[in-house]
Amino acid sequence: MLSNVISAVYFSLWVSSCVVNSAEDPYMTRALRLMSETPLIDGHNDLPWQLRKQFNNELNKVDLHTLSSTHTNIKKIKDGRLGAQFWSAYVPCETQYKDAVRQTLEQIDVVHRMCQEYPDTFMFATSADDIHKAFGMNKTASLIGVEGGHSIDSSLGTLRTMYHLGVRYLTLTHSCNTPWADNWLVDSGSEPSEHNGLSPFGKQLVVEMNRLGMLIDLAHVTVAVMSQVLDMSKAPVIFSHSSAYSICPHKRNVPDDILRRVNHTRGIVMVNFYNDYVTCSKTAKISDVADHFDHIKKVGGADIVGFGGDYDGVTRLPEGLEDVSKVPKVVAELLKRNWTDEEVKAALGNNLLRVLKEAEQVRDSLKNTRPDDVPIPYDEVKNTCRTSYGYQISGAIRPLSSVALVLTLVLQATVVFTA
Repeated sequence: MLSNVISAVYFSLWVSSCVVNSAEDPYMTRALRLMSETPLIDGHNDLPWQLRKQFNNELNKVDLHTLSSTHTNIKKIKDGRLGAQFWSAYVPCETQYKDAVRQTLEQIDVVHRMCQEYPDTFMFATSADDIHKAFGMNKTASLIGVEGGHSIDSSLGTLRTMYHLGVRYLTLTHSCNTPWADNWLVDSGSEPSEHNGLSPFGKQLVVEMNRLGMLIDLAHVTVAVMSQVLDMSKAPVIFSHSSAYSICPHKRNVPDDILRRVNHTRGIVMVNFYNDYVTCSKTAKISDVADHFDHIKKVGGADIVGFGGDYDGVTRLPEGLEDVSKVPKVVAELLKRNWTDEEVKAALGNNLLRVLKEAEQVRDSLKNTRPDDVPIPYDEVKNTCRTSYGYQISGAIRPLSSVALVLTLVLQATVVFTA
């Protein structure tokens, strides 16, 4: 009898707690429901780079369930309802002209190994259909984005190889110019323009990315590059981790005229949570992040906005958004600001799914187009770490080495002397 009374009391307390919690935060309840119906797709997470920095990519020394030195681990992913993630295959600009390709391939390998090591959590994905499939299996769809054009070493063949390895977007630059595109620092005045946007080879690259079905990521580039790509790309573009310039006038953010063009071309801007891009200061709040969502929706419409937190790639995050587990708070804040269910679902994942599907449709429409195999002119990439094999240099495949040249002159002199 006593046990029945105690059970009844506990049940009453549990019900009361649920009612109180729901009454206290009905927006979070609604947010979690929407996130159970539509996958949250985040455009940029640098966990693979943290695995290199902290463990030199030795995954056998890491337990992603308990890893505490990063913004991202498996528990945080589950708590944050992360439906799909573009993991960044990033290597620093210092690798340009050196070992960028090797290091990038190693970062791609890390993402594949994460999926193999934790198959109950991650499913490797390369398409919109894969994202839907993973979401239905309660797994996080894991896609790859290469952050920085220096990672392909100005090679269309390398671009294609990375696509075959599962890469589905390329950020055209990081914070350095490539031999074919200018980066955002040019707009800040701290670096000179080298190409007035894109070089002719940069435009070749855009066309080839359309043919492959690889998304063109315009985070980190100049406004001139943004405009040129929007002029010529047949597929929608993405900004994988950028915010609104009108809210925070940082050159990494997207100005209003570009937001309107993204709307006209059916692309997406995925909001970055880095304080410096949210408030242009060292501190920020969840409401400040929501201001960027509101502004992008106001200028470009709800169909162009998404999430691009930049977790594990930044040093300062808003209060309340300290790691990936906290993202539902942004969703609740948008609902509090009278975003409709459909608008929230669009931002969560439906916008990115549409962009990815349309890029796939462009790819399919170009299936009879042959790959572009015209290389970048050698003079545009010539440096001490690069050989010229295949290029015709002054009428020869390769210039004679100094030793060979001396031997040739000696032999010629000998022939003349003996004659």
